[in-house]
Amino acid sequence: MKHSLQYLLKYYSFYLGGDQPTVAWSERIRSVLGAFIGLMLVIAVATYLRELSGIDEWLMASLGASALLVFVLPGSPMAQPWAVIAGNTLSALAGVSCAILISTPLLALPMAAALSILGMFMLRCLHPPAAAVALIAVLGGITHYRYAFFPVMVDSALLILVGAAYNNLTSKCYPNRPPSK
Repeated sequence: MKHSLQYLLKYYSFYLGGDQPTVAWSERIRSVLGAFIGLMLVIAVATYLRELSGIDEWLMASLGASALLVFVLPGSPMAQPWAVIAGNTLSALAGVSCAILISTPLLALPMAAALSILGMFMLRCLHPPAAAVALIAVLGGITHYRYAFFPVMVDSALLILVGAAYNNLTSKCYPNRPPSK
């Protein structure tokens, strides 16, 4: 009885996070502090740029998910500068295009996400949070392409700059370097 209960708990723990790797507390704190500092700096600069430009959209909500990749998983191909900046920018362009061209949200939302994923495949810049950027543009009714450049591209580039500085200062190589021959 005891062994079968232990077996069931172990077997089903997979569905409750049992497949997640163990992460040392020092790495957890390093990652969380990096995400906090990175987002704080990006938000501060974006706020300043908003005041200078008078533009209403100044921050993208999916930046938090991008920060998770950059600061928690800096070695992931999906956290590299090209993936973050190009993936987010391309997805914003897809989302704005769908917001302009497709008046039915039931069609515009999945089309924006699907086109952004297709574009990321084609440009080799897969970045999962970017698909959300496309949805945000449609949900927000954003119909000007400037949105793809500010806030999306600018905020993404700022996050990468802070991520590179922080990760390298805390002994995490970022961005990935090509293998030497």
